Amino acid sequence: MGTKDIFDEEDIKHIQTEYDSLISNLLRCNKPGDREQIDKAFRIANEAHWNMRRKDGTPYIIHPISVAKIVNQEIGLGAKSITVALLHDVVEDTDYALENVEREFGPKIASLIDGLTKISGTYNKGTSSSMQAENFRKMLLTISDDLRVILIKIADRLHNMRTLDSMPEHKRMKIAGETIFLYAPLAHRLGLYAIKSELEDLSFKFRQPLIYDEIASKLKHSEKKFYTLINKFSLSIIDKLTQAGLQFDISGRPKSIFSIWKKMSSKNVPFEEIYDVLAVRIVFEPAPGIPEKTQCWNIYSVITDSYLPKPDRLRDWVSRPKPNGYEALHVTVMGPEGKWVEVQIRSKRMDEIAERGYAAHWKYKGDESQESELDKWIKKIRQMLENPLEDPIEFLDEFKMNLFSSEIMVFTPKGTLVSLPKGASSLDFAYEIHTEIGNKAIGAKINYKLNPLNAVLMSGDQVEIITSDIAKPEKEWLSFVRTSKAKEAIKYALKTETTNRVQKGMEILENKLNELGVTPNAEILKKLLLAYDVLNKDELYSGIELGTINLDNLKKIVRKNTSKSLIKYWDFKLIGSKKGTIETEIVQEKIDTNIPFLLRENVENAEQSYEIAACCNPIPGDEVTGYRSPDGPIIIHKPKCPVAIRLMSNEGNRIIAVKWAIHKLVSFLARINMSGIDRIGLVNDITNIISSELKVNMTNINISVQNGIFEGTIDIYVHHTQDLNNLILKISNIKGIENVKRVEDFSK
Repeated sequence: MGTKDIFDEEDIKHIQTEYDSLISNLLRCNKPGDREQIDKAFRIANEAHWNMRRKDGTPYIIHPISVAKIVNQEIGLGAKSITVALLHDVVEDTDYALENVEREFGPKIASLIDGLTKISGTYNKGTSSSMQAENFRKMLLTISDDLRVILIKIADRLHNMRTLDSMPEHKRMKIAGETIFLYAPLAHRLGLYAIKSELEDLSFKFRQPLIYDEIASKLKHSEKKFYTLINKFSLSIIDKLTQAGLQFDISGRPKSIFSIWKKMSSKNVPFEEIYDVLAVRIVFEPAPGIPEKTQCWNIYSVITDSYLPKPDRLRDWVSRPKPNGYEALHVTVMGPEGKWVEVQIRSKRMDEIAERGYAAHWKYKGDESQESELDKWIKKIRQMLENPLEDPIEFLDEFKMNLFSSEIMVFTPKGTLVSLPKGASSLDFAYEIHTEIGNKAIGAKINYKLNPLNAVLMSGDQVEIITSDIAKPEKEWLSFVRTSKAKEAIKYALKTETTNRVQKGMEILENKLNELGVTPNAEILKKLLLAYDVLNKDELYSGIELGTINLDNLKKIVRKNTSKSLIKYWDFKLIGSKKGTIETEIVQEKIDTNIPFLLRENVENAEQSYEIAACCNPIPGDEVTGYRSPDGPIIIHKPKCPVAIRLMSNEGNRIIAVKWAIHKLVSFLARINMSGIDRIGLVNDITNIISSELKVNMTNINISVQNGIFEGTIDIYVHHTQDLNNLILKISNIKGIENVKRVEDFSK
């Protein structure tokens, strides 16, 4: 909390300077009373947070002022939102009550602050309970009332990420994981591209600091060269656009660190081989009487007259804007010195919407098409939020899926356009049209050709759903639908059907037992569960109704005496489960989350065991993070592992900092992939280096040759990443080897 408790002159001056910075740059606050309302909110918040400090020692009020700046200057919201940002923590963190807010500022401001107030208490729902996930879901419920709550929440998260250095490592990992999993995609979906990129970069910085620093260093080292190239690239374009009488701004920059790393990872190439690191943006003032779309294509023509375009990299979002309203024309061209350059073409209106997202629509609300696309998405989210039975973690996964920026557009038989996430099936389309059409679907005609329900749709497809009155949803459908609407409808139909089946099965069993003169009770139920090898009574009743459980031998089962072994079995299971829970809790209490948990070699003698995650297979030397599983052992993941990111977001309270303490006694499994030009003796050279020269133990080798090109994988045991890097370097020097890399996901 800092070394000083009472504010001094320096603190008071700091607070006033920050507030003056907010007030001197206000946007969209020209209505009578706006300034007075903001001043009043600041006075109340400053008094409520007086002598309170953040983890970094700064006065707490600096945080609400900084959030208000982001809300106004970076997102473009007005006086009400600034007021809410200044007051957003007073209700939870001070004695100032929500009733006081309503009395001073009215019900609307109070409602927005109530939506932003963090939810306290726990949420229990079976084994998948997650307070973190449930809190996020409850916060999103406010989307039904006012989207500004979400925008202010994103601003709050952005400032927290900007000041995350002062937090302990395990909390940094939790917050950074939650940010990349939910807040960055949410900012993207709402059109806040600048904020989305910053959130991604900051999250990456804290989750993988070594890789982040390496790319940042290479960017800084190449900065002068990049800007020289951009200036050289821009000169001929500036001359031609000026001659055409256009008013425009042209700017250039390298792409974000996170986007560069994503390309490096997806293409398995080093930084030096990323071809479109540079991006140039042209923002023009529209000429009156000419459609903006036409002017975008005219500028495209000027650019491609000077530089050769890459045909497969044209992105036309002026003809059909993204669902969040984003409009631009992107083209990648071959620039000076053989470098690819991406050019983004936007009007001033398009640029404001791109930078400020949803907030900019208030200014351009005459454009109905863009707002309606966003409203459709908000409507889908509301439908998800209105289901009170949804498991919170499952909800987060579904919500995340609905943040897809990649969407496809398909047509109904009558030509109506339907927006779906990329990878959606014809069954998703059926449920998007109407729930009953989905429930009765048996097939689809895609572009007039008959296809199954799991057929994946492509943009531009025309789809007609074939239905049948006797059709009903199947459990297998859940494996290939992508939209939450389809999943929820299928789950509801299956649940309803199961409930009816269970009820009918129970009635059948009761009638059979009555015929035998037996009264149903717990003892009878135990006998039946054991005899028919089912786990619970619902499975028993369902099997009876379906006919998979035959009651012909019911009399024999019921008359059979209960064996002592059966009683022991039930007692053993009950006692064992309790014992396991107690032991787990005791062990987990011993972990001090303020210091990294050491990953030692002698696991048997350690206070807490750990396991290496099979999804990313980290080895000593890799950056790692730990997840305390409910069953006891700590699962070790790489921070960039998708499973780890999901865990950070859903169950961040279980994430702990970990550190290798390995001294080369234990070996870890790793896999390398190789490719190159085949020759006689190549495999022998590879195995000699592995076994003879480096004394590394191989467990599996798989090499195939086709048309003179070989590809192969080798599974080896190593002690540390240094051993693996040394091996990769040695193999890459063998004649004929073109590429050697580590494989992190063995399942692929």
